[in-house]
Amino acid sequence: MADKKEKDGAGNPGRSMREKSTVDYYKLKTKAVDDLVNADVSNSPKVSREEIARISGRSAKRFALPDWFKICVVKFWFAAAVCFFFVWGLGGYVRQLLDLLFVIGLALGLVTDLLVNNVIRFMEQTKGEYNGWMLFAKKSYLSFLLNVLYGFVIIFFTYTLYNAVNLAAMQLSGNRDTLFLTVEPIVFGLFCLGIDLMFLGMKKLFLRVLEDAKKSAQGRPAR
Repeated sequence: MADKKEKDGAGNPGRSMREKSTVDYYKLKTKAVDDLVNADVSNSPKVSREEIARISGRSAKRFALPDWFKICVVKFWFAAAVCFFFVWGLGGYVRQLLDLLFVIGLALGLVTDLLVNNVIRFMEQTKGEYNGWMLFAKKSYLSFLLNVLYGFVIIFFTYTLYNAVNLAAMQLSGNRDTLFLTVEPIVFGLFCLGIDLMFLGMKKLFLRVLEDAKKSAQGRPAR
């Protein structure tokens, strides 16, 4: 009897069944909208890079440079450009060494925050994928100031490394009148890159130790 009531004279579903179907349809639509609005990194399923490339229309290449190599090239190139434009460009005008180091450190910090980090973010296929390649990954006014200060730190260690290499070369050769290593873009860029990678490695190690300490405090086995 119930089935008969749910059909009209032509044998089609009655009003109650159509209303039920409409309600279920809108429930599914509402759930889909809620899932989309509340989606974030924590509750979203992991998608492979191949799937991302397929959806975005990027064809997978047989040979592709690794991500770490491309990021290192970006860091090296911008550091070398700072040397070219500021060390070579202003070296003849700024006579005081401390003044020149201050200008170079400021330039490197600004370039790191405004150019290098933004290029690295642009290279990401998923947000935050390359945060480990930036000492201060979160983009804010505070990170801007910290990156400027970080530029001074890089220049200080680079200057110290130049002096250490030249002093060692003088001691080994016995010639104290000639500089073994002069400042030029390629070596300057490599030194800045190496020092930057050293600090990134220290940051990664510190975060891992901190994470293991938290797990130990919570009674979970550390990695």
